Amino acid sequence: MHDIIAMAASGQGSGGFLGFVPFALILGIFYFLILLPMKNRQKKVQAFQEGLKTGDKIITTGGIYGRIIKVNDKSVQLEIADKVRIEVARAAIGGYQGQEPVVAGNGNL
Repeated sequence: MHDIIAMAASGQGSGGFLGFVPFALILGIFYFLILLPMKNRQKKVQAFQEGLKTGDKIITTGGIYGRIIKVNDKSVQLEIADKVRIEVARAAIGGYQGQEPVVAGNGNL
């Protein structure tokens, strides 16, 4: 009985729940400001990379302009000049020429 009275007097009985509320609030803010936009951005990038097709004029994250000649599962073949072809990873495609980049590169786009 003395333990219950001592806990009530010191405020430890309800302090556990009230101490959790600010932590839960911080987690909620973190989710909505950081994780949710990151997840939406990732879905947008994945849809872009899956939608690449032959003939698209693109720019890589490294700044190489080219036209897609062939599309594979993990890579695409680009024609960067007349009869000059290179193969790059799909993840290296930053966006379409003349548009805002879809994939965030190293800051050169």
